[in-house]
Amino acid sequence: MTDRPSRLLPRLILLAAAALLALAAWWAFSAWRDWQRGYDPETVVAASLQGLQEQNVLVPFTARYVAVVTSTQSRLGLEAKKTLIMPGTVRYELDLGKLKQSDLAWDAANNSLGVTLPPLRLAGPEIDLDSISEYRDGVILLTLTDAEKTLDAANRKAAQEELIKQAKGTTPMRLARNAARTAVEQSFAMPLKAAGIDAKVTARFAGE
Repeated sequence: MTDRPSRLLPRLILLAAAALLALAAWWAFSAWRDWQRGYDPETVVAASLQGLQEQNVLVPFTARYVAVVTSTQSRLGLEAKKTLIMPGTVRYELDLGKLKQSDLAWDAANNSLGVTLPPLRLAGPEIDLDSISEYRDGVILLTLTDAEKTLDAANRKAAQEELIKQAKGTTPMRLARNAARTAVEQSFAMPLKAAGIDAKVTARFAGE
């Protein structure tokens, strides 16, 4: 009977070792599972979205335009005319703060991500004051009346409207949208690739 405790001791040590081994295995599995979750596509996409939102505004495209406008005034049987040549730069901006989680669609079956973009907005025009040119005709009326002031105001207003009209043209808007799509697609694709996830990212504007 005195030998029984001595025979139980190795068994207890063996059981304790087995329990420690099982606990270590569980810890290892939990760590591996957490590591895998860190590279989950939706987790990477969510982090990329947060980074874009913090960036706030993306300027994927800028363009320079030149407006040529002419205004005319007639008074006292005289006529005055002024032509304004005004260059300006327009920025095409994407408000990333409006990009929401609901605008992202992860397709696990095809390993692809769809992104719906907010509409582009135009900023500017920023006028290049040093490059403005003016031509005038009808010096007498311009000298004797305030016709020049009136013509200048009309030309400036018309020139800014013309610059925006050019900026909204089919070709520049297409180029700006393409640049915006490419920039956003890369912003999501690069983190996914760095995480070892080969995914196709497609960005579209609403209505496309």
